[in-house]
Amino acid sequence: MSPYRVTPRTPDVLVCAGLDPSGGAGLIADTRILAQLGARPCGIVTALTVQNTTGVVDCQALDPELIAHQLSFLLSDIEVKAVKIGMIGSTAIAKTLALALEMTAAPVVWDPVLYPSRGDVPLTDSMFGEAIAALRPHLALVTPNARELAFLTNQPTADLPSAVAAGRWLAGKLDCAILVKGGHVDEQGAEAIDALVQPGGGVEYLASPRVRDGHHVHGTGCALSAAIAAELARGRDLHEACRAAKAFVTERIAAPSYPGRGAAAVI
Repeated sequence: MSPYRVTPRTPDVLVCAGLDPSGGAGLIADTRILAQLGARPCGIVTALTVQNTTGVVDCQALDPELIAHQLSFLLSDIEVKAVKIGMIGSTAIAKTLALALEMTAAPVVWDPVLYPSRGDVPLTDSMFGEAIAALRPHLALVTPNARELAFLTNQPTADLPSAVAAGRWLAGKLDCAILVKGGHVDEQGAEAIDALVQPGGGVEYLASPRVRDGHHVHGTGCALSAAIAAELARGRDLHEACRAAKAFVTERIAAPSYPGRGAAAVI
């Protein structure tokens, strides 16, 4: 029997993300994470990728008009309790998502997937600033890794103090919380320390033991943001949602799956 049971109180979570055919990240991984954590996933695909466990070799954003039709019809029917956005695919899709998000007051968690961890295929376009501006009014939390944070802020992120400083700048610019992920910061440290930065500049540190070679596991960013969305949908506040999600993902990193000949997957 499946451990996942839908009950009348199971919260719906909307996922808008790319499709990783290997299932290690993107929409497939997000829906599996949500189901494990007691949420009911629904969602749309923003982009198709050509990838397996060894890397990404191509990406194609989908039709914004079709996505708009999907979302408006979906949200006219289902009341979602949280939203997780991953790879947006294009600025046009970001603007489409922003219009659809006006139909819900649910908290929005955005994992700004800009580059694949395995491959050299850009996952966004040259007008990314417009995408950020469109999504900004709807965001409750953004979860960049060190490379994404550097791209979004044009500031150094090589160590935790500089990454937190960049996170403070971004939180002020976007007027939402930023979870600065420490998995790729100070990779020799005994702890992986994330920093939850509030728009007012306050910082809460979330530490966990660093899993050996954990930075090689595929899909950790997708898993973390999806897990946070699940916890928010279940009624936790942002700090507790981030703490619970980090603990869950740390467990998954320590016991990953090995679906192919390349990288291990978080789920």
